[in-house]
Amino acid sequence: MDLLYFEDFPPDEVVEYGDRTVTAEEIVEFAREFDPQPFHLDEAAARESVAAGLIASGWHSAALMMRMNCDGFFLHAASQGSPGIEQIDWLRPVRPGDRLSVRRTTLSARTSRSRPEIGVVEARFELLNQNREVVMRLQGPLFIRRRANGETQT
Repeated sequence: MDLLYFEDFPPDEVVEYGDRTVTAEEIVEFAREFDPQPFHLDEAAARESVAAGLIASGWHSAALMMRMNCDGFFLHAASQGSPGIEQIDWLRPVRPGDRLSVRRTTLSARTSRSRPEIGVVEARFELLNQNREVVMRLQGPLFIRRRANGETQT
């Protein structure tokens, strides 16, 4: 696979990738380390909560999305990082057995005013479950190196 550069991200492009099944064990393991709330740690306690069952931490969902983004996108792009996240929404709980994937949409793309060798790609990432429901949405700018000649990949 050729490296993706700024010129390879046309506005309105939609790309899907990733395939990850979430287990109860990994939900509990992540929660023990980073988000030890009862509805992430214990099935019985979770049934008594508003979640009505064990659910992944939102930060666990974000970490899973990041892994799929690295495998399906960032490690194959001339990525230069990001200045931050503009929006993150947890829309549905992620439960044991959910099969997740990512849908990336390019919202806009422009050349950086201060660093013309870099493009700024505004992207929306949606974490989908096996029913194609959006469980998490994240949006923000990405810095992607431009090709020296400005041509798109063939």
